[in-house]
Amino acid sequence: MSDIYEKRGYDSRRLGFGKKPAVVVVDFQRGFIDPEFPLGGAPMVDKAVANTVPLMEAAKRAGLPVIACVNGYDSPRAAPHWKIEPVYDLLKDTPSTELDPRIAAAEPDVLLMKSAPSLFFATPAAAILTREGVDTVIVTGCITSGCVRASVIDAFSLGFRVMVAEDCVGDHDEAAHRQNLRDVERRYADVIDSQTAIAAIEKWRLANDRD
Repeated sequence: MSDIYEKRGYDSRRLGFGKKPAVVVVDFQRGFIDPEFPLGGAPMVDKAVANTVPLMEAAKRAGLPVIACVNGYDSPRAAPHWKIEPVYDLLKDTPSTELDPRIAAAEPDVLLMKSAPSLFFATPAAAILTREGVDTVIVTGCITSGCVRASVIDAFSLGFRVMVAEDCVGDHDEAAHRQNLRDVERRYADVIDSQTAIAAIEKWRLANDRD
């Protein structure tokens, strides 16, 4: 099938990895994963969590930064004008804003609480990565069509090379997941899989004499 975007020059080059990657983990918290919560219970998201853990472990072995975030608020008044009613229940220090236990056990280096879709909006994430000399961000998390997409666009806007690990991101709906991945791949990011990301991390580790 003809792709009108391709004809106009979209997705005409691969970005590739730069000099130093990092892993960011967007909203893998109980409120979006645990089926006891209104926004939880999506099989695709649960699978993405399982695929993200080995990626985090590879980054930790290599000494590369792993930054995770949760979406949460001090009170409902602190939230922006969401059109998603259950988001207002994502309150600080409640079970819904706890990291998924698998992600917590993998021990991200930094855990941030954000109040907007993007991991990078009004957080120190970009400053931390810049201080670490990172130029490539491997994005994992949920929801693909929402906070993951927003984080991809902000990472791109901040000048990072963006890699999205397709099997490490998830959505409530597979069609939305695939459509949004295809669209960010046309414009802002390379869409890869977790094994490709792990291989790139291992290559970096070997080149930098990490055990």
